[in-house]
Amino acid sequence: MDKAEETKYMGAGNCDIEIPAPVCLVIFGATGDLSKRKIFPSLYKLHRDGLLPENFAVLGAARAELDEKDFREQIRAAVKEFLPSDYAVGMWAEFEGHIYYARGDFELAEPYGSLREKIVSVETKHGTAGNRIFYLAVPPDAYDAVAGNIGSMGLSQEDRGYSHVVIEKPIGRDLESARELNAILGKYFKEHQIYRMDHYLAKETVQNILMFRFANSIFEPLWNRRYIDHVQIVVSETIGVEHRAGYYDNAGVLRDMFQNHIFQLLSLTAMEPPSVFEAERVRDEKVKVLRSMRPFSLDNLKDLVVPGQYGAGRISGEDVVSYREEPGVAAASVTPTFAAMKVYIDNWRWNGVPFYLKSGKRLSDRMAQISVHYRRVPHLMFSPYIQEHIEANTLVLRVQPDEGISLSMQAKKQGSKVCLSPVDMEFSYRKVTSLSDYERILLDCMQGDQMLFVREDGVEQAWSLLTPVLERLESTTAADKFPNYAAGSSGPEEADDLIQRDGRFWLAR
Repeated sequence: MDKAEETKYMGAGNCDIEIPAPVCLVIFGATGDLSKRKIFPSLYKLHRDGLLPENFAVLGAARAELDEKDFREQIRAAVKEFLPSDYAVGMWAEFEGHIYYARGDFELAEPYGSLREKIVSVETKHGTAGNRIFYLAVPPDAYDAVAGNIGSMGLSQEDRGYSHVVIEKPIGRDLESARELNAILGKYFKEHQIYRMDHYLAKETVQNILMFRFANSIFEPLWNRRYIDHVQIVVSETIGVEHRAGYYDNAGVLRDMFQNHIFQLLSLTAMEPPSVFEAERVRDEKVKVLRSMRPFSLDNLKDLVVPGQYGAGRISGEDVVSYREEPGVAAASVTPTFAAMKVYIDNWRWNGVPFYLKSGKRLSDRMAQISVHYRRVPHLMFSPYIQEHIEANTLVLRVQPDEGISLSMQAKKQGSKVCLSPVDMEFSYRKVTSLSDYERILLDCMQGDQMLFVREDGVEQAWSLLTPVLERLESTTAADKFPNYAAGSSGPEEADDLIQRDGRFWLAR
């Protein structure tokens, strides 16, 4: 390998990461929390690890009355705060030479003339070859205005290089609003230019689901209704709404977690193998899963969906207030902070296999995992000798905090007696240096890889399943029903009943 080829693949222990082409990244909402916590620290780390092209520029766009020097100082402080062990004065001095700032209310059309001039100036200075990424780190209700203004000024045109737009979830708040936003995006951007991101999909274990399933011949033949009893997908948080009450009280857990994160994890777990490992083929199969999901029966909704809202309690030894006492939350809010549901996928592979989904805030543990529960052995010949209950094999894919995979099985204990005990085969990413979720997302967008991004039909199909549930819950949930679980607990008792009625139990309590 000559020197030119060698420099294409660099970085802290990362395998075959190709350096992207020159690019100008325009970040709307550049002074906001997301930009400071995630986007700029991730860009800095990519630059430090040699994973950005030499010719790149970052143009922050926001309303704040700052000059370029003040803006760079804000970003420097954010990088130092959120990446204290990675911050280095010399490296920062090199990085900040690529950072610029444009001020304006970008929900209005007026500032886009000067913004376009600024973009052209920065692109010329850094030789970014006309490649542009517009990252909308703004509130969801500003997506349509900002995207529309970008398009109406012709900035979405791919004249010399590419032009991509990145939007965070939520993509709408129901099926109708999602369609409206997709229509605005589609008016100015082609589907290959639109990157609807879900940062969960960029986590190592989530990416590894497909590799694990389709690269190991001992698992895929057993990945179906004949061998699997049920599947659990759990994403629990110990935090409350934090600084997001204004958004969260209008969204709730179903919009915030299920429509995107949970359903995406479900799709990856249940999808059929694509003919080739390409973004569009993988996304085709994910959408097929959503189309195969059995619609929720609204007449029996209580048997399929359990909503919840946390009350006061204790987290990590500290007293915490109820959801309704959080700053910015309505005193009689009926917004759910927890939900558990049972869904079925009506296709050949999964017919009759229940998928139990659970997510909530202010729960006892922070975790995200997928557990595949295999059927019990058909005849246990050891039963005359073994009195204790023998657990079935369980495969656990941990998404956070300790990313990895474990498989439980039964083995004989040492000694002469017939005695079994569970043992685990374990793999952990803890000792493996890898990209963070936002680093991966930014690189993929620069490289034009949409594998980890959600397509228009996937967004709308997920909303078509959830919108009737949301409408029913929002019209029938009385204020006196909440709170129904204490902060620091495992959630409402009804969530345990949901799975225990079927003779099963949550693996993650």
